[in-house]
Amino acid sequence: MKGIFISFEGIDGCGKTTQIELAATYLKKKSLEFVITREPGGCRISEQIRTILLDAENMAMRPKTEALLYAASRIQHLDEQILPALLEGKIVLCDRFLDSSEAYQGYGRKLGSGYIRGINAYALEHMPDLTFYFRCSPKQSRVRMGPRQTDRLEQENIDFFERVCEGYEQIASRDKERIFCIDATANIEKIAEQVQRHIQNRLSKEE
Repeated sequence: MKGIFISFEGIDGCGKTTQIELAATYLKKKSLEFVITREPGGCRISEQIRTILLDAENMAMRPKTEALLYAASRIQHLDEQILPALLEGKIVLCDRFLDSSEAYQGYGRKLGSGYIRGINAYALEHMPDLTFYFRCSPKQSRVRMGPRQTDRLEQENIDFFERVCEGYEQIASRDKERIFCIDATANIEKIAEQVQRHIQNRLSKEE
């Protein structure tokens, strides 16, 4: 079986991390090899870029600087972590990928989808096979996260996250074959069942 690339998307507080962990447990029970990774990050150089991006002391960072740093981190991550794992036939569970850049920088920062996709041309050649987008409003996110808002992006205002959510909706409507939208406010176990069902359907296609 060839490797399968699965990404998990949504604003912070939507439950991505929990669902990645539950998906990993599901794959482990099926004795399937997988790796869990994240963006920005996933390998040493990309994690260093992550530190710069999320540092609350870097509030003066310009939108295009931010977008280019995400793109640079992604290239390193692809070559060092994601693509080698896929070549080995593993399943890659990735917390965020290019959709996040398009939603956050393209819509949230108002740079536009064209600009984001242009600087991420390499990533466009290696898009996930399957993506889960967990719908969660900015207000619901704030309630779930409580006082956790500490990094640079988490300190953005509600209008920013409204634009990010609108971006995700536009992306999901454009790529319905790859992206499955899930109500993040539903029961955790029921969400996990949906995720696992879609993963199993994808696995069956590769058999």
